[in-house]
Amino acid sequence: MVKAVIFDLDDTLISEKEYIKSGYRHIAAIVEKRFGVDKNQVFVDLMSIFRVSHQNVFNRLYDKYQIEYSKEMILDLVNEYRGHLPDIHLYDDVLPCISELKRLGIKVGIITDGYAIAQRQKLKTVRADEYFDEIIVTDELGRDYWKPHPKAFELIREKLEVNFDEMIYVGDNPEKDFHIRTIYPIKTFRIMRQDYVHSSKTYYQSIEEDFRIKSIEEIKSYL
Repeated sequence: MVKAVIFDLDDTLISEKEYIKSGYRHIAAIVEKRFGVDKNQVFVDLMSIFRVSHQNVFNRLYDKYQIEYSKEMILDLVNEYRGHLPDIHLYDDVLPCISELKRLGIKVGIITDGYAIAQRQKLKTVRADEYFDEIIVTDELGRDYWKPHPKAFELIREKLEVNFDEMIYVGDNPEKDFHIRTIYPIKTFRIMRQDYVHSSKTYYQSIEEDFRIKSIEEIKSYL
């Protein structure tokens, strides 16, 4: 019997693409204020640079504008990006599903990787504390405890007072989200939304999910 459903955050409950766009709009406004470059053009350029490669985006932006920069200037933009309060929202299927799970007496939680300040700002924006019983940001445990490390699953099981075989975990990333099923008897679901971004990634230690879904509302048919 399922007593708890745990979710990943990025590209499971919220769109990481929308978060990136929000962050780059924030950075664009800063660059306009500091260097007089139109923020709309800065945003377009940031997105274009990002599409070519996700690496060193701010360095390459300054290079494009022939702006001399230091390591500290890049770090400042990185901190601004991670610390900004993003303009994002939960996917449309999230709250109806959460409401139904709670109606059935099933507890809900989140386990999310990523830099703590950025993840906490995302969670704050979507008011996750109002909807979920427990939330674990693995970076707050230490970088060594990011998924696929089992520590966060052990903690949330204890907090929710359920057994591992009464838990479902819903994630999207084959490099880290499904290996937990080899350690504990947790049922894993791979969600592949319309804007799915991990198609080319390989499974960590070749461990695949138990089930594959396109919307979290499909979980209800497995309860």
